[in-house]
Amino acid sequence: MSEHNTSSPQVERVKPQPKNKRKPQKLPPYHVVLLDDNDHSYEYVIQMLRVLFGHAEEMGYKLAKEVDTGGRAIVMTTHRELAELKRDQIHAYGADEYVATSKGSMSATIEPAQ
Repeated sequence: MSEHNTSSPQVERVKPQPKNKRKPQKLPPYHVVLLDDNDHSYEYVIQMLRVLFGHAEEMGYKLAKEVDTGGRAIVMTTHRELAELKRDQIHAYGADEYVATSKGSMSATIEPAQ
């Protein structure tokens, strides 16, 4: 007679690996910086900031004055991709209808927020 193994096969239990509990990293912030020139009026800046950024008229005036007196103003802080889009929208906004010598859009840049 042959010997038969009547015991059930051993099943190795595998412990589930702990899930990675790292928090998602925030994207580093960037400033959208509007640069001053003499080819655009306060009205143009206020309107552009309202249309592109949703800034109220009072905030638009404050930022227009800051650009005029300081040469630049931070108009938004966000992640890089959106900052690049907003900079490009400023560049594409067009000439100032209130200034006859205006040849095109205002200039803007993005920079890492400190």
